[in-house]
Amino acid sequence: MAPSLIETVSQTTESVTSGVASLKLKLDEKQAVKADKGPSYPLYFPHYDDSEKFPPTEIFEFSDPGLRADPRLPHLLAEGVKRSDLSPYIGTELRDVQLSQLNKEGLDEDISRERQIEIARHFGPIQVHPTSGNVKGFPEFHVVYRDAENDHFREYIGGNRANLTSWHSDVSYEKQPPGTTLFWILDQPELGGDTIFASQVEAYNRLSPEFQKRLEGLRAVHTAVPQAEHSALAVDLCDHPVVRQHPVTGEKALYVNQGFTKHIVGFKTEESEFLLKFLFDHIAKGADFQ
Repeated sequence: MAPSLIETVSQTTESVTSGVASLKLKLDEKQAVKADKGPSYPLYFPHYDDSEKFPPTEIFEFSDPGLRADPRLPHLLAEGVKRSDLSPYIGTELRDVQLSQLNKEGLDEDISRERQIEIARHFGPIQVHPTSGNVKGFPEFHVVYRDAENDHFREYIGGNRANLTSWHSDVSYEKQPPGTTLFWILDQPELGGDTIFASQVEAYNRLSPEFQKRLEGLRAVHTAVPQAEHSALAVDLCDHPVVRQHPVTGEKALYVNQGFTKHIVGFKTEESEFLLKFLFDHIAKGADFQ
């Protein structure tokens, strides 16, 4: 006679539980050996200074440097540079590129903090993040840092959550958001610590032509009020088009994000919530364009 469902579940549960307990023991032993020795890069440990104040970001005329670029990219894709596309829609990895030599001066291989700032300024004025820790003496750096004793993100988003994944587009609450983000990893754990990127261009392309038409012309309110309240700052609201067009490629892309987009201008509360939830889910669930 076949075993009952209860017997099968009991046996399976016991087997899985035993395996998990064994796995946890191994992880605990490994973690005990690798005790926390502090930040690997002390110069980039986040610095907080309550007396540090910055003026409001001013609006300025901007021309994307990409408009000046040769579409063939002869200087970037020089001999010896290895290119690898990470997905069909977003992400390309270039190896053996020396950033400090991407100009006529050909400076040293060791890129100092001053040189990093100089390179970033090639793409436009640098946005100073108003609430995060920075590098002491260099507020242009926005440091994302976590360890066993420091997890400001968990404090901000709330620890009583089943899922800490949160999508955002960098400082979209600014009246003039950055056109380029330079983001790199200095140190990360052997497991986890991943950052996922999604193509808002492909997210827009997946929508039906009729739905795309409905989004054209809409504007959405972006705000950092929750982030500012966590840092005891005052902020303004601003609105941006729901669909934006890239100034160089001409591609259209969605411009809403779970982190900072709060309301569709001109919509009733329920209408706005319904549309934004659909767009947030559409972006988050689009695993094949991430």
